[in-house]
Amino acid sequence: AGAEAMKRAVQLDVASRFQESLVCYQEGIDLLLKVVKATTDEAKKHLYRQKISEYMTRAEDIKKHIEKEKQDGKYHKQIRIEENATGFGYEKLFLEYLTEIVSEVWVEDPYIRQVHQASRYLLYNFLRFCEMLVKGPCKVKTIHLLTSYDEGSGRSQQMTALEEIKQSLSNYGVTLNIDFSSSIHDREIRFNNGWMIKIGRGLDYFKKPQGRFSIGYCDFDLRPCHETTVDVFHTKHTKKM
Repeated sequence: AGAEAMKRAVQLDVASRFQESLVCYQEGIDLLLKVVKATTDEAKKHLYRQKISEYMTRAEDIKKHIEKEKQDGKYHKQIRIEENATGFGYEKLFLEYLTEIVSEVWVEDPYIRQVHQASRYLLYNFLRFCEMLVKGPCKVKTIHLLTSYDEGSGRSQQMTALEEIKQSLSNYGVTLNIDFSSSIHDREIRFNNGWMIKIGRGLDYFKKPQGRFSIGYCDFDLRPCHETTVDVFHTKHTKKM
C-alpha cells in the first residue's frame, strides 16, 4: 500500500498536481513508517528509512512551492468531476480549506432557490453546505449569501426557507447575511483565509436521488454527480461583496 501511494505521488508530482501529490506523499510516508516498525531485517530498515528521507525532502519542497504560489496569488488546482461519479460530497471538496482561522464565508450562486423543482434541491444543498461549516474545524461566525430571487410564486417559499436557515444558524452563533442580485451569473465560494472555489454548476452538481429512501439521498458522498469542473485558487485578499 505504501509503494502504491508513493507511485501515485510521483505521478501526480510529475504532472504538476502538487497539492494532490503532497497528500499522497504524506500518506505513503505514514505507511512506510509502519512498515519500518514491523521489519526486523536491518538492511531493509535502512533502505526504507533512506526512501522515507527522500520522500520527506520532496514533500517539504512541495509544501514550500505551494506556499510560495499562495503568497504570490498564483495557486490554482482543478478537479474534474465525471458524469455519475460519486465520492464528491461537500466535505470532500471544501474541508481541507476550512482551517481553524476561517470565520467568514461568501457564497455567490444565482440559484439558491426552488425547493420542490423536479430537478433541483438548491435550498437543501445550501443548508447542507451550512451544516458542514457548523460542524467543521473552522469557527465560522458570518456567512454572506448573494443569490437571485425566485420567480413568481416561488419567491415566497424561497424567502421563508432562507429565513428559517438564517434563524437556525443563529442558534449556533452564525450570522447569515442575504443579498439579491438580478444580474449575478458567477458561482463561487470564498473563505477569509484566502481560498476561493469555483464550481461550474455551483452547489447544484448532484443528480436527483431516485427516491427519498434510496442510497445517496442523505449521504452526498454516495450521490451520483453531474459532470462539472472545480477550480481552486488562493488569493492574498478575499474580496467582499
